Amino acid sequence: MKNHVRKLREERGLTQKELGEIVGVSRQAINAVETGKFDPSIWLAHDLARYFDVSVEALFLFREEDRK
Repeated sequence: MKNHVRKLREERGLTQKELGEIVGVSRQAINAVETGKFDPSIWLAHDLARYFDVSVEALFLFREEDRK
């Protein structure tokens, strides 16, 4: 799923590890979300959106063709 996590993380000057620590996941999980290799749980999506002060819908681009 496409998203704006990397852009927002970089705007805040955070590493993947730092963001992972903030939301309680590994650096690898953040990398997988950023690259679209992993769709986050609803809780992780919520925590990321809350941290960046945006809606889940603004952070993640929901497209029908991305459904599996």
